[in-house]
Amino acid sequence: MTMSVPTGRSEKRIASAVAVEICLQDEPMLKEMTSTENVSAHGVRVLMKRQLRPGQQVLVIFPKQGVRSPARTVYCQHLAESKFAVGLELSVRVDWAKPY
Repeated sequence: MTMSVPTGRSEKRIASAVAVEICLQDEPMLKEMTSTENVSAHGVRVLMKRQLRPGQQVLVIFPKQGVRSPARTVYCQHLAESKFAVGLELSVRVDWAKPY
């Protein structure tokens, strides 16, 4: 009998570029407009100019969808000079199949 090794992800990711605004909760005046690389019901991967700390709290706003969600930074991967891939765990479930 073989058992699969968990990857740490419980939800399927969908490659999708969605406009998003990231607001730092500890510095609300610092906002960044960016886009997602991929999405799931409870998380997104975004490309940012700013480095975030794992565990850092942010507010994620999807303007086109009219959705706002507090989120927690899961990881921040340095890609290039002034470019970071940030994994965010959303507090609100987002149904990406729903037409917005």
